[in-house]
Parts: sequence; C-alpha cells; structure tokens
Amino acid sequence: MDRLHKNKSANRRVLIAEDHKMMREGLRSLLEERLGYECVAEANDGEEAVIKAREFHPDIVIMDIALPNLNGIEATRQIKSHHPEIEVVVLSMYATRNYVLQVLQAGASAYLLKDSAFEDLAAALVAVGTGGMYLSSAITTAAALKNEAAGLSPKNIADVQRLTRREVQVLQLIADGRSTKEIAAILEVSVKTIETHRKQIMDKLGIRTIAGLTKYCIREGLTSL
Repeated sequence: MDRLHKNKSANRRVLIAEDHKMMREGLRSLLEERLGYECVAEANDGEEAVIKAREFHPDIVIMDIALPNLNGIEATRQIKSHHPEIEVVVLSMYATRNYVLQVLQAGASAYLLKDSAFEDLAAALVAVGTGGMYLSSAITTAAALKNEAAGLSPKNIADVQRLTRREVQVLQLIADGRSTKEIAAILEVSVKTIETHRKQIMDKLGIRTIAGLTKYCIREGLTSL
C-alpha cells in the first residue's frame, strides 16, 4: 500500500498545522517516510497556518481543529477563501455532528479523528488529492453531511461563526485562562479594546461569565483544554 500511495502522492506538498510538537513530528514522519509527501512547512497556531498557507502554497493542509490564537475551523475558512484550490484535512478529538458540519461548511474536504488508524489518514489524503471528501468511519454518511452543510444558513450554524475573527481570538485566549491585560499585550491592543470585545462576545453568545465562555469553548472544540 505504501509504495502505491507514494506513486500517487509524488510531488504533493503538505502544511501541518498542529500545536503539539510530538504530534507534528509524528505526522511529518508518516507523511514523508511512509506516504511520500513533501512537508513544506509547519504551523503552531491558526494564524501561522493562514500565513504559511499563503507563503508556501501547499496542495494540502493538515489542520488541528483546536489551535491557539485562531481555531482550525476559522483558519480553514480563511485559507479556503483566499486559496480555494488548497485542500484541508481537519484533525479532531470530537466526532459530534456540530463539529463536522462546521468543518465542512468552512470548506474542509476531510474530517479525521485523532485516534484514527494510519490507513484512515492515507485514504483521506488520496480522497482529497483527487477532489473527493473523506470522513472518519465514526461519523455518519459523508454525502448527507456535505449536503446539509452546503444548505446551512448563518442562523443555523454554530454561534461562533457570528463572531468576528478578532472576537474568536479573544474568546480562545479567555478560555486559555489569560487575563484581560495579558490578552491586550498578546494582541497588541489596549485593555479597553479587549473589554469591549469581551462584552460583544458575551452579548452575541448570551453568556455572562468567564466560566461560561470557557465551557462554551470546550464544548465547541475551540480550545484543547
């Protein structure tokens, strides 16, 4: 199987977006040594993934869903909006319908659980490399989900998609336990600006506490906590 896949994957360029170093190294080893792909770059967070996708223009991005600074769903959406020809394979610990629909609506072509077998990753890469779609076997019928995702309206998808890019960043940093002052320093804006973003996030989501925002992020897969 490895030899056959290597022939099909020759010259295919991949970007790995994963915040855990050991996971990145393991994926890179599998992709290069066993499947014959060329890993042109790695990213530690969602923002870096968007930047490096623009810089290196890979054929495929392997994207963790719970990335810091910018989650994998939003990073996928930004990459696909500027480079629709780049295929995205999303990795997640969650098999819930909500996550899958968000990922497909953002433009990804594959959704794999992190505990999937090596053969699943190989099959997913073959599928997206030929214009197809692939979902882990733990997830329901791919065609039905894709059709449903294509027909979703903004009011029917997760609340997180109503947030601006900056609001999603602030929300993730709040869930990571960062203080308002720390978030302001990380994003290089004023404390007042972060307070305004936090109020807007709470208003949009109908959540009034930091604990509630953190629980929301965990439930929606926006943090790896």
